Amino acid sequence: MQIDDKMLEKLEKLSALKIPDQNREEFKSQLGKIVDFVDILNELDLDGIEATVSTIGGGTPFREDISKEGSVIDGILTHAPKKQNRYFEVPKIIE
Repeated sequence: MQIDDKMLEKLEKLSALKIPDQNREEFKSQLGKIVDFVDILNELDLDGIEATVSTIGGGTPFREDISKEGSVIDGILTHAPKKQNRYFEVPKIIE
């Protein structure tokens, strides 16, 4: 698939990344190769193959859900560019 400038700009906006002008052509080429690879995977005949949810035989083992007092949130939020109360503040990206 050919990734054009319009698609790359949309991906930049959705990912909140800025791709430098000198790297744009390389990114378009690499993203095109990734999409082409996914297209190849979509061609596989998977009829009759059951989806694998877990590699653990017998399902996921359960454990008791115990609440613990944690202090990591404040430490993590010190690195946030924007925060509101005890949450990260992020730009709205839904169109």
